[in-house]
Amino acid sequence: MISLNRLKAVVLGASVAVGAACPAWSQVGADAAKPLTEMPYSPSLDLTSMDKSVDPCTDFYKYSCGGWMKNNPIPADQSTWSVYGKLTNENQQFLWGILTEDAKPSATRTPVQQKVGDYFAACMATDAIDKAGDDPVRVTIARLQGLRTREEIDAQIAQLHRGQMGTFFFNAGTEQDAADSSTIIVGVGGGGLGLPDRDYYTKTDAKSVKLRAQYVTYIKKVLELLGENADQQNADAAATLRIETDLAEAQLTRVERRDPHAIYHMMTLAQLQAMAPAIDWKNYFQLQGARNVESLNVSQPKFVQAVQTELTTEPLAALKAYLIFHEITAAAPYLAKPYRDANFDFYSTTLRGVPQMPPRWKTCTRAVDRNLGEALGQEFVARTFSADMKAKTQLMTEQIEQAMQAEIQGLTWMSPATKQEALRKLHAIKNKIGYPETWRDYSSLTVKPDDYYGNSLRAEEFENYRQWHKLGKPVDRNEWGMTPPTVNAYFDPQMNDINFPAGVLQPPLYDPKMDDAPNYGNTGATIGHELTHAFDDEGRQFDAEGNLKDWWTAADAKGFEDRINCQRNQYAQYIAVDDIHINSKLTSGEDVADLGGTLLAYIAWKKETAGMKLGSVDGFTPDQRFFVGMAQWACENARPEDLRLHAATDEHSPGFARINGIVSNMPQFQKAFSCKVGQPMVHTPSCKVW
Repeated sequence: MISLNRLKAVVLGASVAVGAACPAWSQVGADAAKPLTEMPYSPSLDLTSMDKSVDPCTDFYKYSCGGWMKNNPIPADQSTWSVYGKLTNENQQFLWGILTEDAKPSATRTPVQQKVGDYFAACMATDAIDKAGDDPVRVTIARLQGLRTREEIDAQIAQLHRGQMGTFFFNAGTEQDAADSSTIIVGVGGGGLGLPDRDYYTKTDAKSVKLRAQYVTYIKKVLELLGENADQQNADAAATLRIETDLAEAQLTRVERRDPHAIYHMMTLAQLQAMAPAIDWKNYFQLQGARNVESLNVSQPKFVQAVQTELTTEPLAALKAYLIFHEITAAAPYLAKPYRDANFDFYSTTLRGVPQMPPRWKTCTRAVDRNLGEALGQEFVARTFSADMKAKTQLMTEQIEQAMQAEIQGLTWMSPATKQEALRKLHAIKNKIGYPETWRDYSSLTVKPDDYYGNSLRAEEFENYRQWHKLGKPVDRNEWGMTPPTVNAYFDPQMNDINFPAGVLQPPLYDPKMDDAPNYGNTGATIGHELTHAFDDEGRQFDAEGNLKDWWTAADAKGFEDRINCQRNQYAQYIAVDDIHINSKLTSGEDVADLGGTLLAYIAWKKETAGMKLGSVDGFTPDQRFFVGMAQWACENARPEDLRLHAATDEHSPGFARINGIVSNMPQFQKAFSCKVGQPMVHTPSCKVW
């Protein structure tokens, strides 16, 4: 299932396997970890996280985070470890405590508690899961093995998309129409790969070649578990890699997909049928629950043509091998231990360098959050997010929006006509804080305490049904794209809203016990970050209603590009890992949002505290506390494997670049720490978009 709503998040949250799914922190991930009955407290500005031996004008990131990096080694079950990751784990431990109680059979359990509790209990029952082996998928595998014609392949693709968890040749689903955000349409797009990105198939350097060989080894391993002999494994693995490589080469790069015009190609169903006649598209959509589809968005026509080529030229045996592998690799995390281990060894250890599988409670807590997120979210919000916290966040958001209004009005490079449209868009942005106005109804989803695979499959079918049946209905502008416990935030350009789940509004990111300086530096900058996404290189192409529409004069568009190129040139100089530089064309939207968001938070903080007598605390001036508080959200450690993956796939720059890149362009920071021209934290020329 695909959605082309481009959620612009401030940071990637806790690490998870690509294909899967407080107390002494050295114990997190170990057997000593225990459920939390209340959320622990961590201050939003932590002096022990700093390394004062570093000159803040030389490397502000290490100055702010050097102590944290030294004192927080990466746990064995993580690919990265960060302030966001630690809070994510605290939230998960707290949810673990909730789920442990909800999993106990009781006549007093609410329907919500029953569903989340039984889902968790089924996931935790590893003895029963291991005893079942791969029985849950044997019927599907046998059906795929018995395919005899290309017509049967076509029918199976439609069936697999309707009810299975894997990726099969392409993605399809519902999305808001880019040209009319009030309308839900069908979209067909790229997909069908087992590696994280198309570039993993096309690069010829030694690391990429080795990784593809390791991927083939993984394919053969799961096929061996299915019972295939060595010759069959070799043939099927080679066929799978060949098909995926052909599909990858036809897909747009991540940078190309950042252009919303490049992924918007409306056509009729008849045109799609002529482009890819190997698939009975009318039957396909009817099986998904979408009847009378007359037009749709084909985001990557060249890719759909490649699917047609694969389905008509590849031997039948190769197509079957591809489908069987994708069925079993998607199911592997929900099957017996040999499958789980094989899946983890490749997608977590090989791809991300994670040496140890997470304890089962983490896997199961994440599973409930993923599939019953708004049910579990009700339990989380009731215990962690007060009306006062929501009101304070709303006030801070409004103050930052006022700062954005003043900034737009004061721009010297933007014409009055474009300013008018920018302000119209700004005033139309909806602020969504904490949790949805109406909770999702899961009453039609059957959850059993002894059927983990069945629960997972039914949850996938439930969500597929929910998405496909949006067709013909008004867009629900109250819907959320993240669950309430999530430690993250996002902007949606087609909804034109900014979203801050309750999970990200917890200490140390938002700290009611702290003064305004670190709170505005941290949470304020996050709010400003998401707001700025409305006007980054992607967001600026959508108008106040969320429609893909050019509301810029040619001269203003050039002025924007000149200024964003300043940041692109700056960030392209940073090395992410090894000799790999940041792909600043991929990260530019996030980089612009980081800088603009921090400036907006600073302006809002100054206005909020105007006239107050603010003294130094712990030897730091208020301005210094603002910037240290801002920097410490990004403290992190990461494994080299994960850094390579993120350099290839992530729109976010590494933490050090996100902080040093911001402050080196802010005269306010340079004044606060007395930085001089020529020092590393004074970038020349100074970059500023918003």
